[in-house]
Amino acid sequence: MAAQTKKIGIQNVIKESVLEWLLRQKKGLFSYPLELAVCLLSISLSVYHMYVAYAGSLEAHAFRSTHLAFVLVLCFLLRPLGRPTWNGPKNAWFGVDLLLVGLVIAVQVYTLWDLDAFILRQGDLTDWDVYAGTVMIFLLLEATRRAVGWAMVCIAGFFLLQTALSDHFFWIFYGPPSSWFTMIDYLFMRENGIYSIPLMVMATYIFLFILFGAILVRSGAGRFFINVALALTGSRVGGPAKAAVVSSCLMASVSGSAVANVVTTGSFTIPLMKRIGYRPYFAGAVEACSSSGGQIMPPVMGAAAFVIAEFLNRPYLEVALASLFPAVIYFFSIFVMVHFEARKRGLSTISAAELPSLKEELKQGGHLFLSILVIVVLMVAGYTPMFAAFWAIISILVLSALRKETRMTPGDILSALEEGARMAVSVSVACAAAGVIIGCVFVSGLGLKFTTVIVSLAGGNLWIALILTMFASLILGMGLTTTAVYITLAALVIPALIKMGVVPMAAHLFAFYFGLVSAITPPVALASFAAAGIANSNPMQTGWTSMRLGIAKFVLPFVFVFAPGLVFVGSWDQIILAIIGGFAGIYSLTITTEGWLVARVGWPLRILMALTGVMFFVPGLDLALGGSLLNLPQWLTQAIAWVVLGVVYFMHRNKYRDLLIKEAAA
Repeated sequence: MAAQTKKIGIQNVIKESVLEWLLRQKKGLFSYPLELAVCLLSISLSVYHMYVAYAGSLEAHAFRSTHLAFVLVLCFLLRPLGRPTWNGPKNAWFGVDLLLVGLVIAVQVYTLWDLDAFILRQGDLTDWDVYAGTVMIFLLLEATRRAVGWAMVCIAGFFLLQTALSDHFFWIFYGPPSSWFTMIDYLFMRENGIYSIPLMVMATYIFLFILFGAILVRSGAGRFFINVALALTGSRVGGPAKAAVVSSCLMASVSGSAVANVVTTGSFTIPLMKRIGYRPYFAGAVEACSSSGGQIMPPVMGAAAFVIAEFLNRPYLEVALASLFPAVIYFFSIFVMVHFEARKRGLSTISAAELPSLKEELKQGGHLFLSILVIVVLMVAGYTPMFAAFWAIISILVLSALRKETRMTPGDILSALEEGARMAVSVSVACAAAGVIIGCVFVSGLGLKFTTVIVSLAGGNLWIALILTMFASLILGMGLTTTAVYITLAALVIPALIKMGVVPMAAHLFAFYFGLVSAITPPVALASFAAAGIANSNPMQTGWTSMRLGIAKFVLPFVFVFAPGLVFVGSWDQIILAIIGGFAGIYSLTITTEGWLVARVGWPLRILMALTGVMFFVPGLDLALGGSLLNLPQWLTQAIAWVVLGVVYFMHRNKYRDLLIKEAAA
């Protein structure tokens, strides 16, 4: 049995760090100055943030600008010009990279040389302030091109041009132009642009949680999560697919990165799913949908969740609590669909003898889960996310040392510090670039105009406003990160939804959800494409299947706009009914999408189940029918839906009773 367990259970999900690569080289550390510089800078950035978390935040501009300077230097070294990899052979462009690094350092030295005088010059800039600010914006746009892509550069560039040359634009973009002096003042000198809320949240909270995730994975938590998921679900119908859902939920709730989680867990779970008979594109879609759910799963969630808390001026714990049940419902929907798919295809199971032992896994790595509990307990107790993340990192270092299987060497700890910093580069650059958009919208007054236009175009109809917001999110999500999409919509669209009566928490989460579904939505579905590469399946087919499996992400945002009890807004009876209705409604909807209940379901019954799902979701039949005279309360609407679902299930079960008995005997 031990040999069989080793065949199935995963032993390691850790990639080699730069430090480990350096230590393997025979020439010695100093023979690779660039690699050594990347390693030392990355570790220094992590240590810097740990120190600030322990000692207390520094002056805002100094702290944020120092964080960004570190990140920009790392970005130019890790994503060089003219070379496919950062540690490839040097070429003529290497000098340009070094020049950009030198400019970053020069601007940061200029900023900090006399910080008090720098801050006092706000609104009364010198020529050198304008030069430094211009160089910083150029450096940031170039780093954005390398770390995020041309789409983000084009959007930020558009807002810069629109703010400076508003009198040359049309429609809502027309207005009085702003001088470059004014733009530099807001974007560079103050905390309204580059150093505004997105970068503040990144430097204060998000970086530490990314670092926590890197250390947690280094300690062996990745192996633990996957093996526990396999032990719990592996021997059931569709076991490997269910294990992918559970393990990805656990992993991504810490990492918050869809693509990284696909590569980490998918390289193991996708082949297992294919082995028992799942079609390659379906296996890839399961992993892509599961991995992309990490950004909505507390306690850590994705970077944008911390930004939401700042925009709402609410504790992060409130955002996490509001996201909890929608996230659980999302994973529940995928779990049900992979079960239905396994039943439809009559897939085999994996014998318990081949799977890891749950008892052994908990014995070896169960203590690591306590570090996640530390985050929850501290935030419930009222401490800041920064404080919670710091002590969670300390706790994982202590807890991992308790057992030989998880004990980290000094090299492991340094490697984790390095990896955490490198993982944060693209997110930090995206946050800073998003700050440029926010600053431009603030200077030009475009945000207020956009809100007015959305309300006008919708004609007072909330459904139209929501659909416009959905399409804007999907389009922006094709080229931007989730955080950048959310921040852009927070500046332009969300105020319009709130003005039309949407609860603020629901309005922000609506944009947040549709900003992240781009990871599984063709034509640009990064998580699906990454999973397709592992599954050796058609990328577009995997993407379209991901959309079907991830249908809850498209439905739930509309549900918690009209039934905000799902995000813990309202009375307790509204909250309970919304949560129960959410689970039951998604279950009904999965019957529609999968065409299966106990056996195959025909289209008449699938349509009935779709209508039943809507009845579970809406907070009363009057809303579902556009204000008709029926006006049934939510509890009665759900009661009717439960009766319909129950009758359909038992009639279908009795019809195929012989088939069930035959399956049970087999």
